[in-house]
Amino acid sequence: MDVQKNIIEPHGGKLINRELAGIDREEYLEKCKSLSPLTISKWIISDMEMISNGGFSPLIGFMAEKDYQSVLKYMHLANGLPWTLPVTLPVTKEEAKSINAGDEVALYSDEGELCGVIQVEEMFEYDKLEEAKLVYKTMDDNHPGVKKLFEQGDIYIAGSIFLVNRPSHKPFEEFYMSPNETRKMFNALGWSTVVGFQTRNPVHRAHEYLQKTALETVDGLLLNPLVGETKKDDIPADVRMESYQILLKYYYPLDRVRLAIYTAAMRYAGPREAVFHALVRKNYGCTHFIVGRDHAGVGKYYGTYDAQEIFSQCIKPLFFEHSFYCGKCMNMASLKTCPHSADDRFILSGTKVREMLHEGITPPPEFTRPEVAEVLIKGMKQKGEG
Repeated sequence: MDVQKNIIEPHGGKLINRELAGIDREEYLEKCKSLSPLTISKWIISDMEMISNGGFSPLIGFMAEKDYQSVLKYMHLANGLPWTLPVTLPVTKEEAKSINAGDEVALYSDEGELCGVIQVEEMFEYDKLEEAKLVYKTMDDNHPGVKKLFEQGDIYIAGSIFLVNRPSHKPFEEFYMSPNETRKMFNALGWSTVVGFQTRNPVHRAHEYLQKTALETVDGLLLNPLVGETKKDDIPADVRMESYQILLKYYYPLDRVRLAIYTAAMRYAGPREAVFHALVRKNYGCTHFIVGRDHAGVGKYYGTYDAQEIFSQCIKPLFFEHSFYCGKCMNMASLKTCPHSADDRFILSGTKVREMLHEGITPPPEFTRPEVAEVLIKGMKQKGEG
């Protein structure tokens, strides 16, 4: 891999590649015809892709019990490397009956498409309540992550994987880049300091303020929106992607920003997921990462700045106060820069904005750029009619 020495090392020191190509792929395409099949969810498929392309480096597969328990209790892999979320492959007890340690199992999507293989190293039962409590800080099944956890199988199968067929990411395939590709891109651009920004929402004025503040101190910005599985009431990925392109076209210096999709599923694990997002962006080549208010949160399960308090020295986070438009300042501001009262501050929650968009109400310009609002309104209307 041709990467400048001043680009940050991947987490663990080596960028993993478990995606088969050429003769190796052809051999496995044939081999999988005789392997025991297992159907996996879209969430697991996205995790397989992130493992295979190096986004989840240093993982080479789904976690064994030793790593799983260490991550739950200590937020480190068993070898001591920081890691905050379990990456696991659940199966039902019935499915587990036909799987044994030492097997190779072919993994298929719900549509019957071959995704890859797992070389099974071990299988173990786990405590769903303990995982919910430690990872999500709640056992309430109204939490989307907890709900999914409680609904999945009771057995984890662990082992290294190979991706045979990478999932399609239409209609925004042109924005797909592996960590190896983003690193090469940063190299070509001459960027040695890059700030990553994670989002599953449209970029509003406060986000723009944070990104541009960060751009004052680094070479470039990687806008890396999540397009994997999210909650049903989140803004659809294709609508968001159109809004990002419009915003970058009219309001950002195009030579200092790049847009690339992040194909993982959203866990909604709050503080732990904030660190996880930072570690992944480190693998993409980011030296800095923006952590704002309630990063990766949902509902009221996490404190406003819990995600900032959890960080250790795995990547350089940029912490920001809650940002807003102040009528008296006549500009974007934060609690650190604005002396005025709450009555002068224009603040909308993500939930309120989604409600406005679903009702066809345009968010005000103090919250989002008019061009972005137009895209969002149009996109949500088309989704509703569809």
